[in-house]
Amino acid sequence: MADAAEKMNMDTQQHKAHDLKDYVFTSESVSEGHPDKVCDRISDAVLDLYMQADPQSRVAAETLVTTDTVVIAGETRGPESVTKDKIEAAAREAIKDIGYEQEGFNWKTVNIDVKLHKQSVDIAQGVDAGTGIDTNEGAGDQGIMFGYATKETDVLMPAAIHYSHQILKSLADARHNGDLAGKIEPDSKSQVTLEYRDDKPVRAASVVVSTQHAEGLSQEEVKEMVRPHVEKVLPEGFMPPEEEFYVNPTGRFVIGGPVGDCGLTGRKIIVDTYGGAAPHGGGAFSGKDPTKVDRSAAYAARYLAKNIVGAGYAEGCTIQLAYAIGVSKPLGFYVNTHETGSVPESVLINAINQLVDLSPGGIRKHLNLHRPIYARTAAYGHFGREPDADGGFSWEKLDLVDGLRKIIG
Repeated sequence: MADAAEKMNMDTQQHKAHDLKDYVFTSESVSEGHPDKVCDRISDAVLDLYMQADPQSRVAAETLVTTDTVVIAGETRGPESVTKDKIEAAAREAIKDIGYEQEGFNWKTVNIDVKLHKQSVDIAQGVDAGTGIDTNEGAGDQGIMFGYATKETDVLMPAAIHYSHQILKSLADARHNGDLAGKIEPDSKSQVTLEYRDDKPVRAASVVVSTQHAEGLSQEEVKEMVRPHVEKVLPEGFMPPEEEFYVNPTGRFVIGGPVGDCGLTGRKIIVDTYGGAAPHGGGAFSGKDPTKVDRSAAYAARYLAKNIVGAGYAEGCTIQLAYAIGVSKPLGFYVNTHETGSVPESVLINAINQLVDLSPGGIRKHLNLHRPIYARTAAYGHFGREPDADGGFSWEKLDLVDGLRKIIG
């Protein structure tokens, strides 16, 4: 009886282990023309305008869009040279660049209402320690931020969200370069469900793409326009069965963008990060200057996780940082290598603390965040991108790898 019970227990444990390694996982993305992403882009365009005028500006810009209307609200502290007219012009330019020149939402004629006001002095006194970047400056707010990296893709991002982004980016590029101009419109969404075997993605169980299109195109015509962009992105052998490849499942998607749905800044935080494959602290990014740890510490956490995985110390890594408003030191620093690490997490924490100052000011200085580099982050994810020559996406650099190896061995 004891032997039978023991065997049953072993079988149960094996079954549980098998279940943990064989599964399906889904992530979604939305395009630059999705109403929420239009808002993120405008908010970050406003931030870049202030950063260009004065790198030490304080900005928390929120945007709402609906039919024929853009409302920009929030708090700022910056030079008087950033006028309402310049803010409105930046918003129009963002909408134009996305590609909205249609009835109900046209960059030339949309009504833009700017409702920005001065930042609270109560917040400023807890954050500012002087001029420039000072590592004694306190965090702009309390909060918890997460970073993640995994070897699932060459950019060390979870595969489902990475492929979802790339499908929509490919469609947008074709729309901008003329290949699909006049056929595919700016608003679109994607969703990729991957099948995992032994904890590794092996194929797409299903792919969904819904894209706004011109009047008169059939569902099948749109599907054939979308197909090459999915095939281009997914690895060889990953394409799902035809019956699991869905394009515009309702059959029609002509009315879209802010005409079809109201948009708000900060509503796509899972799209912006890891597609649900890692925890999220809850804070949005767009429209916030880098003194807001919602943004800068989330970038730092990704940077640290990516370098740990890039250095070969883990197959996957999650990092959490925690801060309090007005306090310069992180109140919490957590590293988890999910039982894939080659060294203890305590060793990694010790090495990171030797290499990077994780105070809010230290992060901003290390990653050079006081620059007009934010509008480009507003669509297709803040992570898994190539670092730009002018300092954009600095948190994607693998420049800690040598230092970690030197300390840890």
